[in-house]
Amino acid sequence: MKTTISKVSQYVDQEVTIGVWLTNKRSSGKIQFLQLRDGTGFIQGVLVKKEVSEEAWEAAKHLTQESSFYVKGLVRKDDRAPSGFELTVTDLNIIQYATDYPITPKEHGTEFLMDHRHLWLRSSRQHAILRIRNEIIRATYEFFNNHDFIKIDPPILTGSSAEGSTDLFHTEYFDRDAYLSQSGQLYMEAAAMAFGKVFSFGPTFRAEKSKTRRHLIEFWMIEPEMAFTDHEESLVIQENYVSFLVQSVLKNCPSDLKTLGRDLSKLENIKAPFPRITYDDAIKLLKDKGFNDIEWGEDFGAPHETAIAESFDLPVFVTNYPTTIKAFYMKPQPGREEVVLCADLLAPEGYGEIIGGSQRIDDLELLKKRYEEHNLTDPAYKWYLELRQFGSVPHSGFGLGLERTVAWVCGIEHIRETSPFPRLLNRIYP
Repeated sequence: MKTTISKVSQYVDQEVTIGVWLTNKRSSGKIQFLQLRDGTGFIQGVLVKKEVSEEAWEAAKHLTQESSFYVKGLVRKDDRAPSGFELTVTDLNIIQYATDYPITPKEHGTEFLMDHRHLWLRSSRQHAILRIRNEIIRATYEFFNNHDFIKIDPPILTGSSAEGSTDLFHTEYFDRDAYLSQSGQLYMEAAAMAFGKVFSFGPTFRAEKSKTRRHLIEFWMIEPEMAFTDHEESLVIQENYVSFLVQSVLKNCPSDLKTLGRDLSKLENIKAPFPRITYDDAIKLLKDKGFNDIEWGEDFGAPHETAIAESFDLPVFVTNYPTTIKAFYMKPQPGREEVVLCADLLAPEGYGEIIGGSQRIDDLELLKKRYEEHNLTDPAYKWYLELRQFGSVPHSGFGLGLERTVAWVCGIEHIRETSPFPRLLNRIYP
């Protein structure tokens, strides 16, 4: 029976055939222990010399790291094995003997591993990280489908910036200027006026020369927009969404979390509701903690976000930032126009902002005023005004950064490990 490692539990005490690669091996006289992977999981194969043919024994002796072959064997239940199962090998059919595989079982530096990212993906650690990433993506679709959202795909090439920013990758679209998308939000607002509740999920690009463990030039964003939804209602959706993601990973990826050595106690209590703190109170908190490098009206840096997050056991919403440091489309707080109806969700353990969201301006005249203040004279923004001209309603939205969320859930140090092929600065894959 041909199967995969992930399904061997269905074939206990039966003979199966699996296409595999060798990750490592060791020998103890007349027994060979083969560490095998097939893309769905990892399992140990055991060859006993007296129980296999001479040809199979010799073929196994010559196996090198990442050699590919079909292995035939009996599935045995073994509670000592990481997967709970072991394969008693009865035969091998070699596809290729690999030579000089560069990532050996010894320790390697991060830069070396990133230079060999196309091969590093095969390791058990990277395998676990990207399986958790996949679960977060799967759970995202489940959450929004269950809450009656429609997925809409915004363009990747745009004629303007969603944030009114200059940190854009410029290109030419025939005879016109175009930019790689910084956010699909403006388009999602248009879609929300048609469908009520929508979300997008796609790549975004920031032309910022920032080489930190928190930043990528290309990353993936989940961006919901909701008509007839105010800021507080949006916060409830955000905290329920993040709680759902974490609990889904705990439920469906226990072996991957174990591979990463993740402290599960840090995740098990991630359940809505989340605490909230205003920007005003966050500034006061930082001052009380001895931070003298931040004043009201300035944005938080990584140390500030970490200090705020450490004051709570759960992700925390920082609300009502100053208008001057937020995007032009955010709705001012009624009665206090120097701050806006917005929130950043800070993850625990120093992972920083994973969500940014706000209630959007729905008043046509106020949005025109913001256009003037931000010098948004490009005709490419005209259609966005028309959303307030024809049936404007209160509406809110947010964006969750996938890679930073994956890094937090996995408990890993560097965000580059959360992207299959990170395009960071000069590390460009073809």
